[in-house]
Amino acid sequence: MPVFTDFEGTTTTYGEAAQMIRQIHRYFRESGIQKGDKIAILGRNSSTWAISFLAISGYGGVIVPILPDFNPDDIVHILNHSESIFLFAADTLFDKLPVDKLPGIKGVVSLSKFSPLSFKTVKEQELWETCFTPLMAGQSTSDNFEMDEYTGEDLSIISYTSGTSGFTKGVMIPARSLLSNIIYAQDHMPLEAGDRIVSFLPMAHVFGLLFEFLFPVSVGCHVTFLSKAPTPQLIIKAFQEVKPRLILSVPLVIEKIYKKRILPELEKPLIKFLLKVPGIQLLLFKKVRTSLIDTFGGNFHEIVIGGAPLNHEVEAFFRKIKFPFTIGYGMTECGPLISYEPWTSFSPSSAGRLVDRMEVRIDSRDPYNEVGEIQVRGANVMLGYYKNEKITAETIDSEGWLHTGDLGIIDTKNSVYIRGRSKNMLLGSSGQNIYPEEMEDKLNNYPFVMECVITERDGKLVAFVYPDPEIVEKEMADVVQLKDIMEENRRQVNKEFPKFAQLSSIILVTKEFEKTPKRNIKRYLYT
Repeated sequence: MPVFTDFEGTTTTYGEAAQMIRQIHRYFRESGIQKGDKIAILGRNSSTWAISFLAISGYGGVIVPILPDFNPDDIVHILNHSESIFLFAADTLFDKLPVDKLPGIKGVVSLSKFSPLSFKTVKEQELWETCFTPLMAGQSTSDNFEMDEYTGEDLSIISYTSGTSGFTKGVMIPARSLLSNIIYAQDHMPLEAGDRIVSFLPMAHVFGLLFEFLFPVSVGCHVTFLSKAPTPQLIIKAFQEVKPRLILSVPLVIEKIYKKRILPELEKPLIKFLLKVPGIQLLLFKKVRTSLIDTFGGNFHEIVIGGAPLNHEVEAFFRKIKFPFTIGYGMTECGPLISYEPWTSFSPSSAGRLVDRMEVRIDSRDPYNEVGEIQVRGANVMLGYYKNEKITAETIDSEGWLHTGDLGIIDTKNSVYIRGRSKNMLLGSSGQNIYPEEMEDKLNNYPFVMECVITERDGKLVAFVYPDPEIVEKEMADVVQLKDIMEENRRQVNKEFPKFAQLSSIILVTKEFEKTPKRNIKRYLYT
């Protein structure tokens, strides 16, 4: 029975995956790797990525998944900060890493064919080559296949939502959080053994990891991985060929399809006129709905959108045509799910209903009407941030409430309505987290930059920059010179950011940014 397929590549059965896991376990045992040791995975979604994850987890190790889009310095920092001792890596990504700056890594194995890439000693490499064979590891069967047991509080994953040393946040996700998310999905989401799934969200983030990989595998599904950088065209091609039963997505993919495929048709004069005719309007909406469903493969129960707010115009239109989609809310610190509701019972404009393993409260006098911070408590909540007790204490209070930093209200059914995201996180095209404060911190160090705000406009990152007036006056710079300087700043600072976090432009502003009494920029005025 097939379990993994690399899109336009090879397929792996459940039995073949179990055999490779057994061989990896043999090496772990022989090399002295212990339960609780940190082992990293660096690469795009693939069958071998999934097998590596299951092997580490099944041995009792702590997985450190790393986004392939991080630059080499960030990857080195994460490997060292996490104290990882072993690495599964894509060849092209490992080639860019300075091995001499990874003193704790005893061995590196390729994610292409599990071949050795780098080992501290010849003996260690020979041990891998010997152990990773059916002859040495033995043949895997349903009777002898074993996975290590976790207790609920055991650390399972350290998920780094950013890479730079100044903003390191390794989210410590325990086994109970993963198990809670999986069981909730099994109880509430429509998947059965043999169903097909397309995995294109990065598995280095928990949204894709849990709901395009771990949950589907737990019920016997067949997962197809997009191992290349996913574009909307590639994603749609995969949907139409694989015909997945459940689809997970970030808003940007849905919004692009709406803006590029649907909106141009709706804006045509004849269609605009016909949409005003009640009977014809219904026929047109039905046609659009059918076309959209076919675009996504025509076989899915629903599309679950998460990671960031969906554009209100897009949501309203999809509701109008009765398109089967729903919106979930979560964060890495909850592994990830906080709220979800099937599309058939979803409350419009909400982010779903609180999952049944969690409690929620709103930090306001009237949680049903007055906006306040959303705070949650329960089985999904993380252990804390790795090696960062200060931020952990600021995020999880003494009563166990996780302060999400997001603003909203709830209703009597515990449906969550998000009214603002005070954490300012932006979302990349494939679900990558982008933290504008990190980027601003770097850009503020460049010539002529007094202060800046980075935000998203039409799916692209832009920086609003207020030039330092003293330096401008001293250098006698005019507007043309400033624009040239800022363009050079943009080119240089982009070298410090991953591909998904590239600045498309720098826009000069003539007045200092408006600020709060604490001198914090009022970001909402510029987003």
